[in-house]
Amino acid sequence: MSDDPTPFHIVFLLFDGITQLDFSGPAQVFSRLPGAVVHTAARKVKPIETDSGFAILPSTGFADCPQADLLCVPGGFGIRGVIQAGATLQFLRDQAAAARYVTSVCTGSLALGAAGLLDGKRATSHWAYTSLLGKFGATYQKARVVQDGDVITAGGVTSGIDFALTVVAEIAGQQLAETIQLSLEYDPQPPFASGHPDIADPELLAGLRDRVYNRQASDLADIIDRL
Repeated sequence: MSDDPTPFHIVFLLFDGITQLDFSGPAQVFSRLPGAVVHTAARKVKPIETDSGFAILPSTGFADCPQADLLCVPGGFGIRGVIQAGATLQFLRDQAAAARYVTSVCTGSLALGAAGLLDGKRATSHWAYTSLLGKFGATYQKARVVQDGDVITAGGVTSGIDFALTVVAEIAGQQLAETIQLSLEYDPQPPFASGHPDIADPELLAGLRDRVYNRQASDLADIIDRL
């Protein structure tokens, strides 16, 4: 790539109740892409409350947001508000119309679906919510990163890092993607074999579903059915 690469505009949607790692993981990777310009867009430029006890200040409101080359919607429990917010969904449609890539991490895929951007596409989401993709005309594909044309969706939370590295490789080549991965020392060796339902202890999985995800998924299904 040249010493003065063409700017590549990356727009992340921010909203109250966002899972910050859905956003910050990919943003850390993309920030090392030559020419990358990262924008954080929200309906209002005010502190956005994350799920981690701190806030993020968006860089732009919807009206002033530059056109994205890559649009990314992170997830989080706040996604229920996003899929019911007409102005936010219209912002996603408008940005997606000219974006080179339309992407999501975790339950951000549900917002893409609510905006009509997943119809007929293969996609993924956090494992607890993949059954909801069909409500938007999408076909669930079991993978950490799923690409169908210009639409790229990632699974839950940490898979956003995999997604970002995948996109960097497509844009700028595998060598740069590997260099960024090395610079971040992204070498997952989790201390426990519990990071996916396929390998987690069934009792642990059932308990987590009962405490958190069954109700959340049911509530989201009800909201989607009313859209």
